[in-house]
Amino acid sequence: QVQLVESGGGLVQPGGSLRLSCAASGSIVSPNTMGWYRQAPGEQRELVATSTSFGSTKYGDSVKGRFTISRDNAKNTVYLQMNSLKPEDTAVYYCKWTRDSILSYWGQGTQVTVSS
Repeated sequence: QVQLVESGGGLVQPGGSLRLSCAASGSIVSPNTMGWYRQAPGEQRELVATSTSFGSTKYGDSVKGRFTISRDNAKNTVYLQMNSLKPEDTAVYYCKWTRDSILSYWGQGTQVTVSS
């Protein structure tokens, strides 16, 4: 199994920044994809950003140009740098680890609230 531990969420004002971290441990195999998804109350979980073992990235349309995903493979950690935060970014952010859609694991989620 893969265990994912997230950190970095919190309350931030509009226009502010947060940096989320997700550390993976356990049976880490490659290739794999790590990414961030978010879900607001009453809404479906949506893609924020993903990153493959090779560094290929993909972003949801709503965060392009504002968020940056990065990986430290030596630490099995993925980061999400969130800039220019908007109230609509408020959600629970979940880290996901997957291998070719065969094995998938989710973190516990971390709350991000953007409000004045």
